[in-house]
Amino acid sequence: MNGTSLRGLSETDAQARLLSEGFNELPQSDHRTPFRIIGEVVREPMLALLLGAGAVYLVLGDRTEALILLAFATLSVGITVIQEIRTEKVLSALKDLSSPRALVIRDGERKRIAGREVVRGDFIALVEGDRVPADARLVESHDLQTDESLLTGESVAVRKVATTAGESIFAVRPGGDDLPFVFSGSLVVRGLGVAEVSEVGSATEIGRIGQSLSSLVSETPRLQTETRALVRMFGAVGGTVSLLAVVLYGTMRGGWLDAVLAGIALGMSMLPEELPLVLTVFMAMGAWRISQARVLARRATAIETLGSATVLCTDKTGTLTQNRMIIAELRLPGGDAFRPASDKGAPSADFQTVLEFGILSSALHPTDPMELAFQSLQKERLPEAILPGATSTLLREYGLRPELLAMTHVWKPAAGAALTVAAKGAPEAIARLCRLAPEARTALDAGVNNLAGQGMRVLAVARGSFDGLTLPESQTDFVFSLVGLVGLADPLRPGVPDAVNACRSAGVRVVMITGDYPTTAQVIARQAGFFADEVLTGEAMAKMSDEELALKVRTATVFARVLPEQKLRIVRALKANHEVVAMTGDGVNDAPSLKAAHIGIAMGGRGTDVAREASSMVLLDDDFGSIVKAIRLGRRIFDNLQKAMGFIFAVHVPIAGLALLPLPFGLPILFGPVHIALLEMVIDPVCSLVFEAETEEKDIMGRPPRDPATPLFGRSMILWSVVQGAVAFAIVAGIFVTALNRGMPADEVRALTFFALVLNIVALIFANRSFSGSLIIAVTQPNQALVRVLPAVFLMMSLSLLWPRARVLLHFQTPRAGPLAIALASSMLLLLLLEAAKTGWQRRSRS
Repeated sequence: MNGTSLRGLSETDAQARLLSEGFNELPQSDHRTPFRIIGEVVREPMLALLLGAGAVYLVLGDRTEALILLAFATLSVGITVIQEIRTEKVLSALKDLSSPRALVIRDGERKRIAGREVVRGDFIALVEGDRVPADARLVESHDLQTDESLLTGESVAVRKVATTAGESIFAVRPGGDDLPFVFSGSLVVRGLGVAEVSEVGSATEIGRIGQSLSSLVSETPRLQTETRALVRMFGAVGGTVSLLAVVLYGTMRGGWLDAVLAGIALGMSMLPEELPLVLTVFMAMGAWRISQARVLARRATAIETLGSATVLCTDKTGTLTQNRMIIAELRLPGGDAFRPASDKGAPSADFQTVLEFGILSSALHPTDPMELAFQSLQKERLPEAILPGATSTLLREYGLRPELLAMTHVWKPAAGAALTVAAKGAPEAIARLCRLAPEARTALDAGVNNLAGQGMRVLAVARGSFDGLTLPESQTDFVFSLVGLVGLADPLRPGVPDAVNACRSAGVRVVMITGDYPTTAQVIARQAGFFADEVLTGEAMAKMSDEELALKVRTATVFARVLPEQKLRIVRALKANHEVVAMTGDGVNDAPSLKAAHIGIAMGGRGTDVAREASSMVLLDDDFGSIVKAIRLGRRIFDNLQKAMGFIFAVHVPIAGLALLPLPFGLPILFGPVHIALLEMVIDPVCSLVFEAETEEKDIMGRPPRDPATPLFGRSMILWSVVQGAVAFAIVAGIFVTALNRGMPADEVRALTFFALVLNIVALIFANRSFSGSLIIAVTQPNQALVRVLPAVFLMMSLSLLWPRARVLLHFQTPRAGPLAIALASSMLLLLLLEAAKTGWQRRSRS
């Protein structure tokens, strides 16, 4: 190798190209600054309603109410901004170095520079362990192999060859052996080389995949879409009713200023201003809870979608498997086998010989995954063994060649004249070196086919000796004998079968999409625990129309030899079937499909920056089982969100009813803006904190995902909430009217009615704590947030009834003990009535 004779570019030329063509880096993702995040949050329609309502009260001079509303809005904005900024910072901390260091040849000298400073035309020297900084054409190669799994999804390293002088070379895609190109982001696992940089930055293979992401538009989360529609509906209804109330009050009573204030109070009672706070807190706390399961929610709105996922598309390499090679089987020429996974203890002498000569034919300090597998097994099963390499000297290496896919090492022992020769490589190449007889070759082929049929990568190992004076020029000139076969596999991640079974019980179909061969994919799929009788290849997919593929993906579970653009086709075909698609992956080749899926889940440990930027969630520990935990938590969050929404709908019915009731009947006005604000101080922490902290339902992973076509706020849920609210309204309105009829002073009636309303709101909390649990469970089920909130509520009520200043502000007069006892009993009555009605309602809903 004469790479040092290359002069390369001059520093002047390199700097000129750097200025004209830019740095060797991918375009930076659209970074979300704190100011941008604030702008996005404030533009949300729900928060705009809060801010607008606060501004109206400020203009009217009701500073207390205005400040309370604005405080709620500020709290919502603050929580969202803090969570989003924290998420961006965590993601940034997860990133690998933005670009690897590169060894370039400039002005005839080798020097290390930042990878981002490599320019087109640079000569880069490649050695084991280096990350290739740019796409380049090989001009020199010595037994060079690279790991391109980040681009192709294949875990086995590929061989590289150099171009010859005058050879016409056309650009090719990564993957496959004996290509004269190396690609940005791949890892040199063996050998040496020199390459001339042909493409940098966005023009590289990584860059082209990254650019394709810009054409994909992330969908607005269903929760956000439906909530906006709900808010618009409430806003329209509330605005209309408030306007009618103003006209009605002003016409009947003549006080138009009071009419405006009463109309605003009524509008406030109907406005679901808790929704933005609830959504913000649930998503922020949900992201925090999921992070405890080692999953980073890059976009918190993906959390609710995760709970409704129906299909989970997973890559094989690095996702289901560990992206490392292990020796799964050693096989002797006679057919005897040693399987480390099931055969305990040290292997017999013959198997030790296979392992020994496999190590002797490997690099002294290997980085190749297969050679590392030899050393790993030796350390595990033969830790005390002293191999000849420890007391011998390596004299010569014969590397892989396209015409002979085998490598040979010659060792000189410390004592004795004969040299030890060790070789390993493709079985057909070792058979050629050993000059096997037809019968032995047939037996070898049968063993190879058996191992390959189990999804293994197969190597053959041979031994020889040499006692001549001059080593031959070719390894074919040695005399070899076959010592055995080695079957290598990329092992399954621990816990994957349990995770797949959990997905199945939850109604989530697991689909494997890989660039590996069909046999290997099928074996891994069966080990993982899902059905793999039929494998659809990328070649077969290429012949299908989108409509044919959409039909096929309804039943297919394993896709093999799939190209990156085909992964995207699979995701789109699943979405065309109205599936909610979650896609996991770690490579650059996964990025487009990660972004196209409803939930893109990237690997945080070994995944690429491009994959993480394209995803909405990141597995911090690369553990497939964490996905199941995230799905469980996603369902819990969604359940609790529905409970909170149901409570919001229910609680606004009696509030709005009591605000409206006095207007047509000429009764004393119960609530002004300050009363509504005070009630919000009860409702907001309950629906945002208490319901968020509720434990999961018993059947959370035993039921199918929510039908994607089913609206978030279904008619049944809204109707049930309205029924709850109507019963509460009837009870509290009965107390209000009865108290008036008995001649109780207006301020005492107002205080009693307010107290009864708060107690009935507490009853509604317990009624909505569980979808299926009994009243006993609703009362006894632990919830630390509820334990903290309820005393605060009763303290607030006590102050409002007993503190003179509060009574003056609220126009309250402390009720007597008897009416207060009746108010307390009314809340218990409400809870019993709703508990009795819940079972029948659920039975009707299920039918």
